[in-house]
Amino acid sequence: MASRRDFIKTTLAAAASLGAAQRLRAEATVQAVPARAAEAAALDLAMDALDAARAAGASYADVRIGRYRNQTIVTRERQVSSVSDSESYGLGVRTLVDGCWGFAATSTMTRPAVQAAARDAAALSRAARTIRRRRVELAPVTPVTGMWMTPVRRDPFDVPLEEKIALLLAANEAALKVKGVRFVSSGVSQRREVKTLVTSEGTNVTQALIKVGPWCSATAVGDGDFQSYEEELAPRGEGWEYVESLGMPGNAERWASLAAEKLAAKPVEAGQWDLILEPTNLWLTIHESIGHPTELDRASGLEANFAGTSFVAPPEKMIGRLRYGPDFMNVQADRTQEGSLSRVAWDDEGVPADQWLIIERGLFKDYQTTREQAARIAGLTGVKRSHGCSFAESWKAVQFQRMPNISLLPGERDIGVDEIVADTERGILIRHSGSWSIDHQRYNFQFSGQAFYEIRNGKVAAMLRDVAYQSSTPVFWNSMDLVGGKRSYWLGGAFDDGKGEPVQSNSVSHGCVPARFRNVTILNTGRTS
Repeated sequence: MASRRDFIKTTLAAAASLGAAQRLRAEATVQAVPARAAEAAALDLAMDALDAARAAGASYADVRIGRYRNQTIVTRERQVSSVSDSESYGLGVRTLVDGCWGFAATSTMTRPAVQAAARDAAALSRAARTIRRRRVELAPVTPVTGMWMTPVRRDPFDVPLEEKIALLLAANEAALKVKGVRFVSSGVSQRREVKTLVTSEGTNVTQALIKVGPWCSATAVGDGDFQSYEEELAPRGEGWEYVESLGMPGNAERWASLAAEKLAAKPVEAGQWDLILEPTNLWLTIHESIGHPTELDRASGLEANFAGTSFVAPPEKMIGRLRYGPDFMNVQADRTQEGSLSRVAWDDEGVPADQWLIIERGLFKDYQTTREQAARIAGLTGVKRSHGCSFAESWKAVQFQRMPNISLLPGERDIGVDEIVADTERGILIRHSGSWSIDHQRYNFQFSGQAFYEIRNGKVAAMLRDVAYQSSTPVFWNSMDLVGGKRSYWLGGAFDDGKGEPVQSNSVSHGCVPARFRNVTILNTGRTS
């Protein structure tokens, strides 16, 4: 194990030598990284925890020091509904004793407290031996030292609260100009994570991650009915400049007009339709029917909270055998994608960010893995290293397998939704994500959207309402016969994706292109009196 002096020396050297290329115009974010003196003191405590874990019998230990800040602003019509702002700081220790995990955490940043946490973690490891199903084996990783920051031009936490509220209220005011629009809500959430990971193997990395998630919705009322519309404003791993680029005050009136237009839309005729999904809708279907079922802990029967288990099991019968979709279907997992929510330099085990194919030419190829999981399926995939999917929502939560960015890649023909519509005789076009339901094996599902349009003879015709599509995962993806090209690619995502018990929240992006699906079952979900 590296010495205390080596850890502190290498970290401070990394901070001092962080070049302009790595800063990527993130001057505001630099303020989020702890000052050198405070960083040295925190790292000294981390080394105390590592030493205590080793003395307590741990063959492996890692320590995460984290400072987390979350802020959410919600407005409704011409008033502020709520403002929440929270911050937490502490240290978590994970130990491996006799092939069993243990974890403990503390917010008391003193030498006695962190040493006690380390001993508690080791004690829990020893206690776990009585219920151990299999010995934990970790895939190899090369120790690394470094720093990384989300590239932003303007840290959202440096933006005055008054400025944020003014932008949201201006959007609401614009939306209220639409005849029939009675209710408007807008808001923004922002998150900053500054965390340091040190391990008994010699890894020592610090990252500052920033994410923003805006939203805007409107409800129109008329003739005893009401209809709502929420614009798909994707959350991103970017700074306040992204929120400004959306032009919410200038676009809110147009967005709200769609809520009013839905009042006069005709109910959909239930039955079999060709279906064209824009990326603003399809990203959620990818998340639920591809993202969650390809988490290896679910496929192995080790996790069932929030999203159930998985039909993509057992691994030995799925890898290279399961026909997920047509030959042109390629789905990529990625922790490096610019602007994405799951972008990092290293995961919470110190594994460098990775990019790999989950589905290649329609066949299922690989799962999402951590160091422990990768060792279990290395013989099936030929991949001996972890894909870097370990993540914890805070210093007081133990890291476990979480979803990376997962995207449907563009097709070879560089076409967009207009060309797909022009090639469709009778169908339905769906924009933006809506309600959804899926079973506990991620197999049978139902999804809706925000705006629906009938397609007749290659043209977009009247707006529809009360539309939902229903299918099973393999049938649905194998019915896909046409996808868009690079110019139609769009990045959506979820700011808060829950998993685990106790529940942890993760942010994840999903890029995709528009796609057409043949003979999909369409339901009429209209309200009845």
